[in-house]
Amino acid sequence: MNAYNAISDDVKLGKNVKLSKFINLYGCTIGDNTKIGAFVEVQKNARIGKNCKISSHTFICEGVTIEDNVFIGHGVIFINDPYPRATNEKGELQTEADWKVMPILVKKGASIGSGATILCNVTIGENAIIGAGSLVTKDVPPNVIVAGNPARVIRRIDEKIET
Repeated sequence: MNAYNAISDDVKLGKNVKLSKFINLYGCTIGDNTKIGAFVEVQKNARIGKNCKISSHTFICEGVTIEDNVFIGHGVIFINDPYPRATNEKGELQTEADWKVMPILVKKGASIGSGATILCNVTIGENAIIGAGSLVTKDVPPNVIVAGNPARVIRRIDEKIET
């Protein structure tokens, strides 16, 4: 670990992983040939596959699985709790015992545009493209482009754009 990165001993890094400065990794797994940009945090129990690019200022929380060949744009946020609270019913700060991690799955070859927010209990299908700034609230089928707030299917990737 160098002075600019916080990488805990329980991180599993594949071969040829490229890490920028100012990152925070703990309890996660990162596959071969993946590149992690500056100011990225990857929390425990998150998994990133092979040949992925995770751009700067992205937050990948516990419960996120990113398969191989995925692109994540700048400033993408994953959210693993549908009803976040600071305190429990007793008024004490919440601990891990007070809530359940909800999963997110990003399938092989998907691309997520900069500034997108991905809510929990969502699967993003293979080769899907999420438009920049989108709010993904439900599953995204494979091979489609979605965009907006909430994200909606714009078209299939194999459809031609009329000019």
